[in-house]
Amino acid sequence: MPLLLTEADVQAILTMKLAIELVEESFRRLADGTAVSHPRRRLRLTGKGLLHYMAASDSAGGYLGLKIYTVSPSGARFLVPLFSGESGELLALIEANYLGQMRTGAASGVATRVMARADARTLGIVGTGLQARTQLEAVALARNLNQVRAFGRNPERREKFAKDMTVRIGVPVTAVGSAEEAVRGADIVTTMTSSVKPVLLGKWLERGAHVNAAGVNFAEKAEIDAEAVRRADVIAADSVEQSKMEAGDLIQAFGEDAQRWAAVRELSDIVSGKAAGRSSRDQITLFKSNGIAIEDIVVAGRIYELARERGMGREVPMFQ
Repeated sequence: MPLLLTEADVQAILTMKLAIELVEESFRRLADGTAVSHPRRRLRLTGKGLLHYMAASDSAGGYLGLKIYTVSPSGARFLVPLFSGESGELLALIEANYLGQMRTGAASGVATRVMARADARTLGIVGTGLQARTQLEAVALARNLNQVRAFGRNPERREKFAKDMTVRIGVPVTAVGSAEEAVRGADIVTTMTSSVKPVLLGKWLERGAHVNAAGVNFAEKAEIDAEAVRRADVIAADSVEQSKMEAGDLIQAFGEDAQRWAAVRELSDIVSGKAAGRSSRDQITLFKSNGIAIEDIVVAGRIYELARERGMGREVPMFQ
């Protein structure tokens, strides 16, 4: 019988260290051909709601699955149905809000590890919501940070973010009054917002900086301006195919210029060593994160295995 795993079950199992290991492995499997990831598709529901769905196969792990979720004025609901790649049996139904937050942060952690300068020590982060917390936690595991500057539009929330995350990562996090103040002089910059207009301007970036643009995945939205994209010497995406559909940061900067799209590297190629993340300390590097299905499925597969080992979750009679 399939195993039902709640948000509480996932939170009890999934650490950021484990998430980074699994997300990195998902990119290795994409590189060696043992994994396939299909881009996200969206359907507009009656009213203002959206249905999102994305699927992947992980032959190395032995799983097939998808993440499906709705977003509406009443909230968001995430679910990963996980299937056996061998028998087609439904193995688990996994509530996946926390899973998504963790794997999205982990992807930026992986990109930072393979693209940022080895001596990067300062982080500027724009956005102080729930997703920003996992972004910061992952980057702090990828590099030995000694300073973080954080900006969010809500002063109370950014102060709380700074206080909470200082305790969580053991590095001083300072709330600042503008995005520019967060970004200027930073070795690593992360954007995690839902902004329609750029919150990061390219003129603020220092030579040698690494940028994780992780917050928006709609063609009509862009967190970073065209100048930030133009100044990047190396641009990587978790999926170039998916980026052409929904990465507004790149779509708005590139337009129909096929040559610029052709220069975007797959993060899987950098992780596997097929391509370089940077070739000099002065290069500006950019990772465009959309969030892809193989991350969800590889992470979900390991969560399922650990839940079985630990006797967690509840079996649900189905297909009897």
